[in-house]
Amino acid sequence: MKTVFSLKVVMKRWTAGMALAAGLLALAPLVALEPLQAQAQSDLRKSFPGRRVGGGTRGDCSSRLLAHLVPASSVFAPGKDRFLGLLEGPSASPSPLEITFRPLSGRGTADGSMASGQRRVLPASGPGITLISLPSVKVPTMWESSYLCPGAAATATSADPLNFVAAESPPALSLLVSDASKEDGAVQASLAKLHRSCGSSVPREEVGTAFGLSDLITAQWPERIPVRCPV
Repeated sequence: MKTVFSLKVVMKRWTAGMALAAGLLALAPLVALEPLQAQAQSDLRKSFPGRRVGGGTRGDCSSRLLAHLVPASSVFAPGKDRFLGLLEGPSASPSPLEITFRPLSGRGTADGSMASGQRRVLPASGPGITLISLPSVKVPTMWESSYLCPGAAATATSADPLNFVAAESPPALSLLVSDASKEDGAVQASLAKLHRSCGSSVPREEVGTAFGLSDLITAQWPERIPVRCPV
């Protein structure tokens, strides 16, 4: 009887062990996938040639400051609120602002609404911060912003080969990812704070300190920067 009882115990434990092993094997692909995704995004943070500050050096339109409110690496995870911020400098004759989103080459699509990219044009406005929101980022997504300067197309097709200087200014260029870093958390918190000031203004020193742009926000800027949150 003892032998039969012992055999039953052994078989029961063996069956339980096999079930546990099968469960662990089923979970293994999921466990392995997350570190791979995190590593891939970490590599992108190191290699992405972004520039969070756009603009050139000639002409009121093309030289006007335009900055993405993202970490200095120009790689950013928007987080659950999915806020993005743009900082525009002073200008005597503001131009409309073009914003485009598109999946990083070879990385699939960001989601259904951004399968072939997304473009927005914001109206010309004075110095200030504009906050926008976007769909959830599921794959690394390129974010570009630039001014639609009047006459840029005609200048670009001019026969004078030196006119390239004034044709178009380099856009602000950032990469949006889903895996957040410590720097992303600080930027997310600052953007959420700005969102609470929609329709009002914030001190320019506060903006410069929060986003590491103090050297670009000079005395030519208004003491308080408007915060715009278009629907």
